[in-house]
Amino acid sequence: MTDTILALNVGSSSLKFALFSTDSGEWPELLLRGAIEELATAPRLKMQAADGTLLQEVVWKDSGDIDAVLPSLLDLISAKREREKLVAVGHRVVHGGRDLSAPQLVTTDLLTALDDLVPLAPLHEAQNIAPIRTLIRLRPELAQVACFDTAFHRTMPDVAARIALPRDYEAAGIRRYGFHGLSYEYVSRRLREIAPHLSKGRVIAAHLGNGASLCALQDGRSIDTTMGFSALDGLMMGTRPGALDPGVLLHLLQQRGMSVAQVEDLLYRRSGLLGVSGNIASDMRVLIASSEPSAREAIDLFIYRCAGQIGALASALNGLDGFVFTAGIGEHSPIIRKAICDRLQWLGVEIDEDANSNNAPVISTEASTVEVRIVPTNEEAMIAHHTLSRVSGLRTPDA
Repeated sequence: MTDTILALNVGSSSLKFALFSTDSGEWPELLLRGAIEELATAPRLKMQAADGTLLQEVVWKDSGDIDAVLPSLLDLISAKREREKLVAVGHRVVHGGRDLSAPQLVTTDLLTALDDLVPLAPLHEAQNIAPIRTLIRLRPELAQVACFDTAFHRTMPDVAARIALPRDYEAAGIRRYGFHGLSYEYVSRRLREIAPHLSKGRVIAAHLGNGASLCALQDGRSIDTTMGFSALDGLMMGTRPGALDPGVLLHLLQQRGMSVAQVEDLLYRRSGLLGVSGNIASDMRVLIASSEPSAREAIDLFIYRCAGQIGALASALNGLDGFVFTAGIGEHSPIIRKAICDRLQWLGVEIDEDANSNNAPVISTEASTVEVRIVPTNEEAMIAHHTLSRVSGLRTPDA
């Protein structure tokens, strides 16, 4: 009987999952993957084999949460992989705070520490913890590993991590942490394999999806990133504004009389591409297809902000050898990639139009002084890798 690892990646309204075999060395082999979308309203599941073949689709009539859908997910996976034994589950956990700088086996003490971190990521951390507790109740024999999105950025120097507030605030944990770390760690490792000459140099990776950020990599290590204390900072995103003058928050609270809950809703759910487009969409594909001027304005602002912060990170790196696009927009939108690269010509970026249109692995020309690549990310594989490395004695005799 083959032992397997399940990687769970919980988002604000979805649950991505992937099942891996433990028998294939350092990097577990993918067996199946999928997602449950619209968790809170009308959950629907799509499960695919490693080759992309559709295995199962399920729609639940009632709204749900992790407690409601996770038992069904485990049953569906077991039905598809009857000769395999699930021995461990790895989880993406958004915030590791100051102390949790590496993947950790789940213990009672760790759960207490994660509960204490909920105020640092109020809309994400609790959702990440929920499936851990559900699995403790459903399958207490399973080993569980928490993998932190902030951990990869612990290599940032103090000058990049500090916020210019009095020092006692820094001591209390108010600093720049950075996020999307599992994605950047995977991209960094992939660069070592496919472009070792580039991985040793100065690279900016752009994780562009509904959540978006940039990371400056030096020799594969994070030295700066655009997200800071929270996942609200940095780039404009699907529904989040990115970098924002804190005076705006004071104005909203003091002059417009908004409550903290209303401001939170504005910043997390009603801003970014969605807000600037006049509620047309938070999805870049919909905006690109739209003929509305406000949709074009939202796209232009996204590109402008992205290019500007790329310039800042190039300064932090003291130059640029490579640029990597990843995540949904970065991997699949030639229009956005071209528009961003056109604004980076001053850095020596020159792209090949045909290569870009065809989503080729390398989209820069030979004359470009910056090598531009598309590297698909795989957070679930990174979670599985960490889970395998942290849990000993996974393999069991064949049954």
